[in-house]
Amino acid sequence: MGVANVWAAGQVGGGALIGRDGELAALGTALAAHRLVTVTGAAGVGKSRLVREAAVREAAVRPPGGPHRTVVRVRWHDGASAGPWAPATRIAREPDTAVGGAPGGGAFPELAAAVRALPGGAPLLVLDDVDPVLADCAGLVRALLADVPALRVLVTARRPLGVGGEHVLRLPPLAPAPAAELFRALAERRVPAGAVDRATAARVCALLEGVPLALELAAAQLERLSPGRLATRLRGGQCWLAAPGAPLPRHRSVRASIGAVHALCEPVVRTVWRRLSVFTGAFTEQAAVFVCEEAGLAAADVPRALAALAEVGVLRAPEPPAAAPPGPLREPRLLMGRAARDFGAERLAAAGESAAARARHARHCRSTAAVAETLWNTGLQQQAVGLVRDGLDDLGGFLDHAARHPVHAETAVETVLHLWFWWAAHHRGAEGVARLLALLPLLPPDSALTARGQWLAGWLAADADPATAHCLLELAWPAAVLAGDDALVGRIAHAHGTLAWKQRDLASAAELYRQAADTVPEHSPGGPGPMVSLAALAVIQTRTAPASAARTARRALAQPAGGHDTWATALAQYALVLADHRAGRTGRARYRVRRALAHLEARLDAPQAHTALARLLRHLDRVPALREPAGPPEGRGARRDAAVPAPAGREAGAAPHGGRGPVRGAVGGR
Repeated sequence: MGVANVWAAGQVGGGALIGRDGELAALGTALAAHRLVTVTGAAGVGKSRLVREAAVREAAVRPPGGPHRTVVRVRWHDGASAGPWAPATRIAREPDTAVGGAPGGGAFPELAAAVRALPGGAPLLVLDDVDPVLADCAGLVRALLADVPALRVLVTARRPLGVGGEHVLRLPPLAPAPAAELFRALAERRVPAGAVDRATAARVCALLEGVPLALELAAAQLERLSPGRLATRLRGGQCWLAAPGAPLPRHRSVRASIGAVHALCEPVVRTVWRRLSVFTGAFTEQAAVFVCEEAGLAAADVPRALAALAEVGVLRAPEPPAAAPPGPLREPRLLMGRAARDFGAERLAAAGESAAARARHARHCRSTAAVAETLWNTGLQQQAVGLVRDGLDDLGGFLDHAARHPVHAETAVETVLHLWFWWAAHHRGAEGVARLLALLPLLPPDSALTARGQWLAGWLAADADPATAHCLLELAWPAAVLAGDDALVGRIAHAHGTLAWKQRDLASAAELYRQAADTVPEHSPGGPGPMVSLAALAVIQTRTAPASAARTARRALAQPAGGHDTWATALAQYALVLADHRAGRTGRARYRVRRALAHLEARLDAPQAHTALARLLRHLDRVPALREPAGPPEGRGARRDAAVPAPAGREAGAAPHGGRGPVRGAVGGR
């Protein structure tokens, strides 16, 4: 068996296909029920090999009382003639021995006549890789199905034929586990067994998105690259993957494989393809239209091009985020495969359009973040979180690009600032700090964004890195005062309050939180409102004055934002529960915390607040009384291990479970 067969669908050394049992069974069922079956899928996904295996099985089937099924296999060889059509009429018991040819010049009538002259039985006509002649092939199939009642036709193409009665089977890339199995098996033909560990194989397969052709080409590189080096290079792109000795030209490199798809696209579709290569994650139709503007396209061109690109496998619907809870319906999104994106980026640079497309993409990302912040501030917080989560990969890709290209630094910092709530409430503080520290040095010296960026980085780092946080806040303070920015002045005071609490200077922390609550204007964008500072102040007051703490917590809940800001409400409820418990009303505290948890779970996905309230409930169920708080009630947004809930502060021996109580690092209310 030639190496092209290995590339086609994940088969090693002529053995069984890896990870395709389900697809083979589905194809067999479809052939039994339908006269025309078309297997579609992206370039390199393994359509030809799957169909070849299915045809072998079909040829071995003996219909009751009849001969073996007769199989005729016709293949288009990358647009180059493989000989006259006459030999294509040869009847083959094994489809791999059939010959192919190039349609045109009256060849289709010859094939039609040959099929009509087949002997009895149940003939199967396999038309492999017909994309270059899709329209002619559709006409041929339509005529043959009408003239030969017993005929069944199996086709591979990147898009359906569009013939009546056609059953389409879409072939996806390999799932992660079989992709890794295939890659390790291919690698062992070139390097000693065990040279590629499971973790590296998983990284390579994720970067290559489970495409068998790309996996074979990558495995071939192990003769000159270590597995780790291969994975590193693949993170920068995959069009460079090549194996010059492959029999078919389009199987000799990833670039050639994707280029074969590109060559069959209309000029408008090619333009949209290269412009969309700036998206590193999923995008909506509206975003695609925005980025493709100023490219000489009509308004209706982009939606039609998106449909065409989805039809040939360049675009696909992304998998829904695993962590996304049920929520409002969201606008459909599309995702471009990495190989197609790398190819499109090459074409974008060759067309001299990279700067324009990148600029529009930067504006789109900033706009997405601004819309998300507006949703958050107006009470649509679940929608805000959903918008950020859906666009997270693309936003991250833009911020990575901006860190390497200072021309987009200001737009990127604005984007990060708009997303303050995401970093603070979703265990993303460390990422927010890292983004800002990479981008702030790239800003112009007189940028008005510098002080706001320093504040946000200092606020997010206050718990994990107090020294860096203090330095950043000290740099931001003079600029905020000189600019007369009350919101920024107040938020810097809140962050300093957190630092004071961490140093156990509770009197200073209380005064700073009070100053922040009195200074930050209500409904001011760009950060948390006074409700958060009041909640922090209330937790401070629970140490010696539970009654005052309860009044402060109720004052927080009475703020104008309290009716729609679920996250801030959870912070204030947290403080009120502590006040009740310290006043000896533990039963009421348990009731309040259960209500707060139910309210939060029903309205918002906020991991920091949920973790803190749940921890507090467990503490109330175990410990009859709390003692002095040891730290701020704010989520450890800057923790580097976001998957592990932030530990609570030590409560001077109050909690039997390792001495940890629910106060410090609790709610994410930076």
